[in-house]
Amino acid sequence: MSHPLVFDRALARRRLARAAGLGPADFLLDRAATDLADRVATVKRRFERALDLGTPTDAVAQALADPATWLGMAPEQSGIGTLHRAAPQADRALVASRDVVADEEALPFADGSLDLVVSALALQNVNDLPGSFAQIRRALRPDGLFLAAMIGGTSLSELREAFAVAESETTGGVSPRVAPFVDVRDLGGLLQRAGFALPVTDVDRVTVRYATPFALFTDLRRMGAANALAERRRVPLRRATLLRAAEVYAERFSDPDGRVRATFEIVWLSGWAPHESQQKPLKPGSAKMRLAEALGTQEAKAGDAS
Repeated sequence: MSHPLVFDRALARRRLARAAGLGPADFLLDRAATDLADRVATVKRRFERALDLGTPTDAVAQALADPATWLGMAPEQSGIGTLHRAAPQADRALVASRDVVADEEALPFADGSLDLVVSALALQNVNDLPGSFAQIRRALRPDGLFLAAMIGGTSLSELREAFAVAESETTGGVSPRVAPFVDVRDLGGLLQRAGFALPVTDVDRVTVRYATPFALFTDLRRMGAANALAERRRVPLRRATLLRAAEVYAERFSDPDGRVRATFEIVWLSGWAPHESQQKPLKPGSAKMRLAEALGTQEAKAGDAS
């Protein structure tokens, strides 16, 4: 294995299964699904064969299949032909012939077999993200689109700080409690490295307020987002540490009304499988106008007095 093992993928799947049994907290996923469907709709073309990769629920599939409900569009305006769903575990409530049980790090799709790949809030738990991007790129036909949303950036920075302080005080050390999240500034480079053209990234920052830190802890369990790090401590969390973490959280991240804040960043990324019809950057030295002329200023040689 050439990539670091950051996440215990088997444990992450069990966390998602438990969340489904608890009744998932899916407000972030629904937000991402609506936004994703809106972004796909702005691309004025039809994608005959599409793949929803790893999305924990059917939110994206529903948004893409039923634009009338999600976007106020007529059903015939959907730009999707056949939509396949692939995830490490089957959604038993929605098993269909087009569903595929597959890991995001080992895609079973032939090269050039898909027109569109989308994913919502799943790829942040992949160990080999560059490898996954490369496999998605190979599965796309020329001029195929990859569009995904991931939890990233400074998400849950408040929780990370609260646990670090609490563990330091109660155990004399610090262990990983909150997953590392990819920075939006790195994603463009990863997309280019995987062979995508025209990469674009942006961030949707969401602040959620809770009555207490314990309400946040409950939501994280219902999101399937409890600690699944490979290097996590293998002993139960001490009650004293948990209580102290809640105290620190409330002390440092509460609003005047007593409610506490939790920051989530939804990082958006898109890229196209290369095609000869796409825009290409101009070659160095091919400009037909000097920059000074374009700006309406006078050019001065280096060293001249201003």
